[in-house]
Amino acid sequence: MTPDLVEDVVALAQTPAPTFAEEERIAWLERRLADAPGRRERDGAGNLIWSWGSGRPRLVVAAHVDTVFPAETDLTVRREGDDLVGPGVGDNAAAVAVAIHATEALLRESGDALAPGAIAFTVGEEGLGDLRGVREVVRSLDPEALIALEGHMLDEVVVDAVGSVRFRVEVSGPGGHSWQDRGTPGAIDALLELAAELRTFSNPDSPVNIGTIVGGRSVNTIADRAEMVVERRSLESGPLAEFDSALANLRLPEPLAVEVELLGRRPAGRLDRAAPLLSAVLAVRARLGLEPRLGEGSTDANAALALGVPALCIGVSRGSSMHALDERIDASSLALGAAQLQGLLSDWLLRYEI
Repeated sequence: MTPDLVEDVVALAQTPAPTFAEEERIAWLERRLADAPGRRERDGAGNLIWSWGSGRPRLVVAAHVDTVFPAETDLTVRREGDDLVGPGVGDNAAAVAVAIHATEALLRESGDALAPGAIAFTVGEEGLGDLRGVREVVRSLDPEALIALEGHMLDEVVVDAVGSVRFRVEVSGPGGHSWQDRGTPGAIDALLELAAELRTFSNPDSPVNIGTIVGGRSVNTIADRAEMVVERRSLESGPLAEFDSALANLRLPEPLAVEVELLGRRPAGRLDRAAPLLSAVLAVRARLGLEPRLGEGSTDANAALALGVPALCIGVSRGSSMHALDERIDASSLALGAAQLQGLLSDWLLRYEI
């Protein structure tokens, strides 16, 4: 591992990039890659595409630049022994930095011999970004295969895409005084009943989560408005469609009204275990002494799998507390993550046929 790689991880983590406001980090990347081999351009979604060769990309690596942290968050990264600690240091600063270093090294060593490919620094991966960045990448680049790169998860390969549907449910009513207007139905009461109804769809393989509930005005006021944000996740499309239907059919008796807004949809999918892309990844991991453990998750790979493009997700470091203010990664594991990516790019773009 070179000190330059750690420095880039720290610099990226300390550059704000909330979902829908990734401009500062994209601009940092443009400056950082100004003298690197290959071509750089922004696409219609605001992604930064670093490409080489001509024609349809044989492989695209997607490393999202956005984070879950608001712009006002203190992003200072501190060092504790071998660990780097700070918001977003792993998810996804580590992945972006490793993509830079592994690709620079490969292009300088073998650039002219490589099949066409690209690194896509994507926007809108987290939360309500709804994979908007990688959706544009798959649409516009039409890659033969795609790898999502994440800062954690070095010890597994994510081959099954967890899909999700997310909705905002708002209940409104006349409200009133808690004594003088007693008997008037309250928006909060009705919303809680709807929440309980939606929770009946939940099961271990397809959980329903009520993420937020807000509403009401005071303790002695019948609530005239309340809303919740709810999601369902699944590895299969059926439960997601079932939840769609349930939300579309929510009703309340007058004088109450319910409004439902779709906030996001991530497709579910599975990579064929016989896919050459998976074989290539497992071969590189075997050379590096990494376990062939397969896992599931919700990543940029979802969008590609949904369109029939072979895709999976690999990580670049070991860490903990993802999405927390005290997120951490073991900086000494970054070298292994970089070796995995560089080895895969080399094997796939120099020797593999899809």
